[in-house]
Amino acid sequence: MRTSLIASAAAVAALLTLTACGGGESGAAPVIGAGSGADGGTGADGGPHEGTLENPTKNGGVNGNAPKDGTAFQKLPKAGTMAAAARFINGYTPCAPVSLTPPEGKENSGGDSQFGPAFSVTETGYCGRRGITTVVLIKDPKAFQTAFKARIAARNGGGNPNQGIVVGQDFAMGSESSDAMSALLQPQAGLLMLNCHPDFKAPSGYRKEPALVKGCVLTDYYKDE
Repeated sequence: MRTSLIASAAAVAALLTLTACGGGESGAAPVIGAGSGADGGTGADGGPHEGTLENPTKNGGVNGNAPKDGTAFQKLPKAGTMAAAARFINGYTPCAPVSLTPPEGKENSGGDSQFGPAFSVTETGYCGRRGITTVVLIKDPKAFQTAFKARIAARNGGGNPNQGIVVGQDFAMGSESSDAMSALLQPQAGLLMLNCHPDFKAPSGYRKEPALVKGCVLTDYYKDE
């Protein structure tokens, strides 16, 4: 079954979280630079320190040099720009080129129409082949998680408890393709899903880490229904 952006996690499959609280602490997140994407291309965000602890993204190696201390959220990849987020996503599922306008006939599939000011979304991009993938940049991750939790709570327990939104620190994504969602939850991708459903229960062996908001978790478990 396909899931739309905010519709996932009650139909989610969408967006993210950074934490303005993550910067400057030990366990600062890896910053996405010019890694190799699924198309083999490289971007222009890299620099002389790529692949080092200062910029652990050489050849897409976000996880390899991720800090060992810090919270699960602080270890998530950070993009900084839409181009960097799209390049990172494209390393695991098609997301090139990225556009600021949705495909014709899909104007209401997600993105700006799904998020009011409370979500703190600053930019929305669209990409994908088999289904639309929506990518958002987020200014205040805690505000985003709070608004997302409120939207899930308004469903009064309805929706799929095993869906949420795939997040990095300052970007998130959702897709009409469940394969795209699953691809970004592979261990090598380093992203996690924000799940705020009150009935969510992950099977043993899956991660269930604290999110920035009480009542939500970061997990690598996702099951489309």
